[in-house]
Amino acid sequence: MTTPEALSPLIGPNPGVTFATALVYANLAAAAGLLVVLAARIPVRRVVGPQVAYTLWALPLLAVGGALALLAGQAPEQRLAVPAPGLAVTVVWGLGAALAAGVFAVAQARFVVQLRRGLGGPAVVGLISPRIVMPADDGRYTPEERELIRAHERQHIARKDTRAVAFLALARCLFWYNPVIHLAAGALRLDQELACDAGVVLSRPGARALYARTLLKTQLGGAPMPLGCYWSALGPHPLEVRVALLKRRVGGGRGGAVGVQVDAIRP
Repeated sequence: MTTPEALSPLIGPNPGVTFATALVYANLAAAAGLLVVLAARIPVRRVVGPQVAYTLWALPLLAVGGALALLAGQAPEQRLAVPAPGLAVTVVWGLGAALAAGVFAVAQARFVVQLRRGLGGPAVVGLISPRIVMPADDGRYTPEERELIRAHERQHIARKDTRAVAFLALARCLFWYNPVIHLAAGALRLDQELACDAGVVLSRPGARALYARTLLKTQLGGAPMPLGCYWSALGPHPLEVRVALLKRRVGGGRGGAVGVQVDAIRP
């Protein structure tokens, strides 16, 4: 049996309809999984800590995988009735995906230009071989503070977070019409940062106050970077959330005083 013949039960008589159906299954599953995560992430963070809360973001991937496996196991006549995409629908979807990809590409290029000028960082860039980009050593940070920054960025590298945000960017291009995915993007990035913060203070419990002060001294990236991990200034002020969380232990208990004024960083 040739390859086309072997795939014909899966693809069906109309590959365009099969592709459109796969997009519908994946879109619905992703939206459902993301809504669950968005509802659960803050309560889970408060009870068991930000590192566990960040693992919730695997749920949408599992949901999409399950939906596509269901699609593969169904005969064409058992699948959702998705009409064949006409030329206009295909063109609109393709233009939307291309536009989203273009916006991300421009944003990535702007961030790289910032980094080359010494205006960006701290950040982690690179998908295959991620590397840490540090702020210029202009005396703003002490050696101890710079080491804490490196420890935070090494957490990103250990968890392969740059690949996660690259996959997120791809999903936002494919499903550009789904507002839930765009809403979840900022929450996922914040949860990444909180999980890294927790990893740093768990490994250095005596540096909690110094780490909080280091966060306050850090210049937030003004330009977004779709393919990398950086300390974003978008959405609810991330430093307010992160410094406030440092006042709590990972299990939800109080962590002692942190010598910073959270209200001082409200936007």
